[in-house]
Amino acid sequence: MKRTFFIMLIAAFVLAACGAKAANEAPVMYAEPPVGMGGGDSGYVEESFAPSAPLPQGTMMPSMERDTTGGKVDASGRERMVIRNADLSIVVKDPETAMTEITRLAEELGGFVVSSNLYQSYTPSGLPVPEATVTIRVPAEKLDQALERIKADAVEVQSENQSGQDVTSQYVDLESQLKNLEAAEAQLMEIMKKAEKTEDVLNVFNQLTSIRGQIESIKGQMQYFEESAALSAVTVRLVAEETIEPIEIAGWKPEGTLRDAVQNLIYFWQDFVDFLIVFVVNVLPILLTIGVVFGLPIWLIARAIRKASRKRKAREQMPVVEKK
Repeated sequence: MKRTFFIMLIAAFVLAACGAKAANEAPVMYAEPPVGMGGGDSGYVEESFAPSAPLPQGTMMPSMERDTTGGKVDASGRERMVIRNADLSIVVKDPETAMTEITRLAEELGGFVVSSNLYQSYTPSGLPVPEATVTIRVPAEKLDQALERIKADAVEVQSENQSGQDVTSQYVDLESQLKNLEAAEAQLMEIMKKAEKTEDVLNVFNQLTSIRGQIESIKGQMQYFEESAALSAVTVRLVAEETIEPIEIAGWKPEGTLRDAVQNLIYFWQDFVDFLIVFVVNVLPILLTIGVVFGLPIWLIARAIRKASRKRKAREQMPVVEKK
């Protein structure tokens, strides 16, 4: 009975190791799923199965039939799994109203809002204007419809970018790994049912815990791919119309030199007024203080020297009276 138990245990390990080897022949890297999606790691999972206790010497490897395909799933006949996303930058009259309409559009099409942000921006002349960014998810088959409706209310479309990522091969590899792990789990469950010793039960239980953890991780990655392919992400930047609206004079729109010249003149006035304020409040009192402390004594000394010099010259010029 003990020999039969260990033979079945080794058979489960061999089956799991063969599946891991087949999956490791073509490792792939997966895109990092967003926080809160996927339920696990997004990187490549490497299976490694080793008994937690050494096998008795003299144990013979069983001769058992297994799937020669290594548990791989054929991807040639399956529908392609493509993750489609879009980014837009549009000019609107009121960013806050437009953000509310996009939120309502996402719910109407069967999607939801991932994030929305309303903040303050400034025009070239320094006037504060609202600006917003919103990210929604809509069913992939309704992506084009959503983009058309978003652009329909825009004053101007500044940029539009659509991307697609084919993750069919990654998803098939995950299915292959999941199939091998579930097969190993089933084998270990059968072994556990026949185990009699506590040590044997704990050994099989440890192997089951490791395999089930990997199964949950792979299922999380597969769920992330399924959700990302089913729901496309649309990120929209909403720019206020005042930000790009030029000055109009009798139908003429000086979008270049005149606007820059006016802006530079405003900057000059600002700098000049700042200079006057600093000079009157700070520099001028400092100069007066230095003049009083150092300039006044020097002026008094120079004045006394000039007076003494004039008196001396006056005495020298006086006529000499001869005594008789």
